[in-house]
This record gives sequence, C-alpha cells and structure tokens, in this order.
Amino acid sequence: MARYTGAVCRLCRREGQKLFLKGERCYSDKCSVGIRGYAPGQHGQGRKKSSEYGLQLRAKQAARRFYGVQENQFHHYFEIAERKQGVTGTNLLRILESRLDNVVYRAGYASSRAEARQLVGHGHFEVNGRRVDIASYLLKAGEVVSVCEKSRQSEKIKAVVEANSAKPVPQWLDVNRDAFSVKVINLPEREQIEAPVDEQLIVELYSK
Repeated sequence: MARYTGAVCRLCRREGQKLFLKGERCYSDKCSVGIRGYAPGQHGQGRKKSSEYGLQLRAKQAARRFYGVQENQFHHYFEIAERKQGVTGTNLLRILESRLDNVVYRAGYASSRAEARQLVGHGHFEVNGRRVDIASYLLKAGEVVSVCEKSRQSEKIKAVVEANSAKPVPQWLDVNRDAFSVKVINLPEREQIEAPVDEQLIVELYSK
C-alpha cells in the first residue's frame, strides 16, 4: 500500500480529533478540526452512528495515522507486541514510541513526525555514533540519538530546535540541547505516552 500523500488535515477530521500531523498549524486557529469539526467528504456531516467494529477500526486508523505507519507494518508491530510479556496494547504503544522518527519528533528536532521521517531518511541523525537513515528503526533503552556533526550547521534544523526549545520532553527521554542529542532512558510506561489512542479497541479488533 502506497503512503498517503493527500491533505493530512482530512485525516484528522476523519478521526474527529487532532493527530498533530502539521506541526505548528495544529496548535493555531487555522487547524481544520477546529474550523470544520466533522468528517470530510459529501456525507461527512451525516455520519453519526458507529458500530462496535467501526469504533475499533477508527481506533486502529487513528493510531496508524498518528504515528505515520502503514497497515502491514502496524499489524507486524501488533504481532510483536502480542508475543511480548505484559499488556499487549501497552506493548504496541511502546514499540510505536520507540521508532526513531517518533523519538526525533518527541525530542523537538522536528515539527512533526512526517518532518522527522524526512530528516532521518536524509541521513541527518546518528544512533550511538552510527548514521541511521531508517525511520522505523526501533530504539532500545540506553541508546543515544544525535544530530550528525555536519547537519548541526543546517539553518533549518537550528530553526526547528530553537522553535521547540520550550516544548515539553517526555520523562523517558533525556535531551541535551547543547550536544544536539537525546538519550532513551527507558521505554515509556502507558501513563507517559501522550497519544489520542484507545489501544484496547485495537487489541479487540485484531483478536477477532
């Protein structure tokens, strides 16, 4: 399945909540969810009722779109989460949070996960001193992500870091602004994950 390339604000409107896909725009008065808080399309305003399956599907789609993951990869993550010890839903969110592009975004080195994916893909980041250009790379506790030495001179990256300097950083990450780095202290607990997702509905959907 090809990656969605349309207007991402339509995805937020379809899920009926902000998925923070457009960076600063999502926090402004220009956010489409605030202006048109109904699903896109001809029949968007007429959609009211939803079945149990519909609620489960919407929860899964919201999680996929929030983290920018395609269907096959998301299902693969669920299978990994199911095999791990602990709560499957929490395991799934931990896996999604530990993606390199998500950590780059959470640490304030990108304005959105889409921008983080692009920066990672262009080779601007290292993991433990080794350049990694795979956005789906899963980080482990103790690993350090840093901006490559050459990329630290990029005006774009400097501007993003400056704009996000006051942005709160999750407790499970240790950001060093001076060194352009972030260390994964540990994988997050459920209460440390700020995601508009009901993971139990996703588990119910895939368990059918």
